[in-house]
Amino acid sequence: MRSVEDTRPRRGLSVPVVTVLERSGELSEDDQRRLVRFVIQDGNGADVIFAAGTTGEWDRLPAPLQRRVVRICAEEVAKANAALGAHEQVEVWAGITAHAPLATLENLEAAIAAGADAAVLAPLSIRGLADPVGFVAREVADLLDAAPRRIPVYLYDNADIAADPKRTHIPTRQVKALSRLDFVRGIKVSASRKVLGNYTRAAAGFRERGDFGIYVGNALLIFDIFRPRPGLLGVLSEHWQRRRMRGGLPIGVVAGPANPLPREWARAWQVCRAGDGERMARVRRVLEAYRDAAQASGKHSIACLKRALLRAGVIRSDAVAEGTPALAPEEAGAFDARFDAVRGLAREVLPPSWVSRAPEAPA
Repeated sequence: MRSVEDTRPRRGLSVPVVTVLERSGELSEDDQRRLVRFVIQDGNGADVIFAAGTTGEWDRLPAPLQRRVVRICAEEVAKANAALGAHEQVEVWAGITAHAPLATLENLEAAIAAGADAAVLAPLSIRGLADPVGFVAREVADLLDAAPRRIPVYLYDNADIAADPKRTHIPTRQVKALSRLDFVRGIKVSASRKVLGNYTRAAAGFRERGDFGIYVGNALLIFDIFRPRPGLLGVLSEHWQRRRMRGGLPIGVVAGPANPLPREWARAWQVCRAGDGERMARVRRVLEAYRDAAQASGKHSIACLKRALLRAGVIRSDAVAEGTPALAPEEAGAFDARFDAVRGLAREVLPPSWVSRAPEAPA
C-alpha cells in the first residue's frame, strides 16, 4: 500500500462551505453545486473546498445528508479542475467527525468513496473517546490500510466543539505522536493566537516525516501573524519570530466568511503571506466590516453566511438546520443592509479583480 507521506499539504485558502437547505430541511443540490462554483471563482477563490465541517452544520444534520454533500462537492470540484490549469487545481476535504467513533469511521469510508482528496477529523469532538491518539493510530489507520485508496487526514482543534469541557485542545505532544503517522498531514487550529502559537512553536517536531501543515481557523488572525514591522527593528523582530517558530508559520487559512467573499479572502491570504502592509490594510477593512455586520446580529454566524449568499444571488434559500440559531425577519433585513454596505466597501477600496464575481443566475 503506497504511503501518503509524500503528499504535500495544500497551501492557501480553505473554505468550509455551508450546507444549502430547503425550508423542508432537504438538501438543495443545485444550489450546493452553484455555491461550490461560486467559491472557486474560476480559480481565483478557494484552494480547498471543505465540506461537512462546522460551518456545514455537521452536528445537526443526518449522516446520509452530510455524505451526500461531500459527494456533490467532490463532483463539482472535479468538474472545475477539468477546466482549470494544472497550477490552479482545487482540493475537496471532507469533514468526517461524528458523535461516535463508528459513525466517524463510516464517514471516512464514505468520503474515500466520494472522491475526497482529504479528510478532516476533530478527535476531541467524538463522544466517549478515551484515547484519541489510539483511535487515529489504530482504527483510522486500519480503515485506510484496507481502503481502495488512502487519503491524508487533517486534525481539527476547536474548543467550541469539544465533547469534554475538560479537554478542549489537543496537547502538542499528542499532535507530535499523530504526525508520525504517514497519513496525518496537518492541523487546523481555531483558537487564540496564544494557543495557535503553541502549535507553531512545536511545529519543528511535527515534521519528522515530512511536511506538516498548520492552518489558521480564526481567520482574521492572519493579519496579526504576518503583520509587517517597519524599520530595522521590524526586520530583526521578523527574523527572530521565524527562527523561534522554526519554519512553523501557518501555510493556510480556513475562513467561513469566505463563503460570500471568496476572492476577497483569497487575496487577503496572498497579501498577508507577502507582507504587503498597505494592501493588507485595505482588504482587512472589508473583512472586518463583514465580521462587524455578522456580529451585530448576535450569535447567528451560519445564518448570516447563508443570508449573505442569498443576498448575493448564489443560493435561493437561507434555511438553517434545526438547532442552528436563525435570523428573525427584521434581523435578516437589517443584515441585508449591512452586507450591502460591505460589498459596496469592497468595490470602493479593492481592485476589481479582488472582488467576488456574481454567479450565474439560478435556473
